[in-house]
Amino acid sequence: MEFKGQALSTDAVFRSQKGGHLDRQNLHPIVKAIAQEAGLSELVSAQWLRHAHGSHAIERGTNPVLVKETLGHANLAITDRYLKARPNDSSALNLMDL
Repeated sequence: MEFKGQALSTDAVFRSQKGGHLDRQNLHPIVKAIAQEAGLSELVSAQWLRHAHGSHAIERGTNPVLVKETLGHANLAITDRYLKARPNDSSALNLMDL
């Protein structure tokens, strides 16, 4: 599935009016306003979306090093926050031939 079409991996996801990357402090009020307009929780923020991206990528088996690079973390210890055990998850499930 392609989300960015012909865009390069270095291209901005959220573009400023000048065409560059949108600064974090400018993105925050935009995300808040869109979330409120959509009737979503007031807890939704740019950081919340970033954390959701990392968590869901890890849950779907993405290599943690790739998540680290994608999110721009300085080291893997920061990405480690997304590696939480889930209540119904077990490493044994990956060993069984179901």
